Amino acid sequence: MQMELSEKEKIIIMNSDDLYHVMRQILLRENKISREQEHFYVVCLNSINKILNIELVSLGAIDETIVKPTQVFRIAIQKGAVKIIICHNHVSGMLQPSEADRDLTDRMIQVGNIIHIKVEDHMLFTMDGYYAFSKNGLMEEIRGSKKFVPLYKEQEMIRKEAMKMGWTDGLKEGKKIGLERGIKKGKKEGKKEGLKEGEKKGEKKKAMEMAKKSLKEGLAVELISKLTGLSKEEMERL
Repeated sequence: MQMELSEKEKIIIMNSDDLYHVMRQILLRENKISREQEHFYVVCLNSINKILNIELVSLGAIDETIVKPTQVFRIAIQKGAVKIIICHNHVSGMLQPSEADRDLTDRMIQVGNIIHIKVEDHMLFTMDGYYAFSKNGLMEEIRGSKKFVPLYKEQEMIRKEAMKMGWTDGLKEGKKIGLERGIKKGKKEGKKEGLKEGEKKGEKKKAMEMAKKSLKEGLAVELISKLTGLSKEEMERL
């Protein structure tokens, strides 16, 4: 689910405090009951760390939420992000990352390395504070991990899946743009053809009126035909 962001919220992330302020505001929009569930978000960024969009990837139970890398990176590919930050709230109020949090970050980093979308950070947050992996040196530590480095075949599979997602989304977008351009072009050409047709009818009407006047003046039919461009059959119908 894409979060509705105001232009003021689509800020350039300079540090963890900047992002925490935005994420806290997003969580505050949820009702009190929903806040008692874990929310997992992906924040898509451009090359200068400006927020492109924030999407709720998964809504879990009180103490966990299940997230797959394909869910996260599908969104990043669709939005044209070059880097992402993953975030989730800890309902317990504890801000120390669990082993599961570390492993999830590791898997995301490895997939991001393969499809060239950098996982910039992982933020755990509550209404009262946050823990950013990068701020505490944990991102660099995990980047050096070999625990979830995929085998060659798995890397190829991930690349193909990423290309497929990008191609499918690109095709949909291309069809939409093509349809819009086709309609626009059709209207333009239709208007042009309509003007041509109108001009032809106007010229014909003018020629008919001239021919009638010429006949009344007693001019020869052959001469009138040459002057107006009307055929003898058309002249006979006058």
